[in-house]
Amino acid sequence: MGNPFLMSFLEHLSQLRKQIIIIAAVFAGCTALGLFAAPFIFDAIKSAPPASQMEWNTFSPFDGVRIYMIIAMVVALTLTLPVALALIWSFVKKGLYPHERAATIRYIPYSVICFLVGGCFGYFVVLPMSFSFVNNISENLNLTETYGVAEYFAFMMNIVLPIAAAFELPIIVMFLTRIGLLTPDRLKRSRRYAYLILVVSSNLMTPPDIVSDFLLLIPLLALFEISVWLSGSVYRKRLAAEPGVA
Repeated sequence: MGNPFLMSFLEHLSQLRKQIIIIAAVFAGCTALGLFAAPFIFDAIKSAPPASQMEWNTFSPFDGVRIYMIIAMVVALTLTLPVALALIWSFVKKGLYPHERAATIRYIPYSVICFLVGGCFGYFVVLPMSFSFVNNISENLNLTETYGVAEYFAFMMNIVLPIAAAFELPIIVMFLTRIGLLTPDRLKRSRRYAYLILVVSSNLMTPPDIVSDFLLLIPLLALFEISVWLSGSVYRKRLAAEPGVA
């Protein structure tokens, strides 16, 4: 007779393998869709400011292929994210308590929405401001601006993706508060350390210029304070629903 624990472990491992294969297949299909959509997305990016205000150049024969693949991968990641979250949820829900299940399934759609909102904020607000700042510095120094398409995309992605990820902070805090791992008081007591971490993170996640750092730091600090407020709201509702919670 086999070991029940080992059999259960192997069963879960097999289940996880199936989920990973499904996610990989969805990602591959979405990548193909992204490759088809890449020229249209590229034209849309080129026609919108600040990209519309400059002439793009290639400094390598592979620049075009690289940009093509970057766009396809971003499309694939965006479309695969909800599917991946749903599959991960179906895998881990059996090991969660009822209140943890309720919190997780509720916050999955919000996490996708916050990621998209953060990406839009980064692209339409932070990116033009950051580009305008560095562009003005170049003009003041009488520099001739010759932008490469790969360099512009790297600049754009270094701003947009970190901000999109940062917009997940309120959802993460609300979820951890809902399942009892965080409290508003704990967040308030750790505010000074959180600010320090956010300052370091804004420097690591943005291009090496001070304006990009501040343009990311300001929404990060605002998101942290919003998270503290939301944590208080979730915590009060949890206390009302569970009178025994201290």
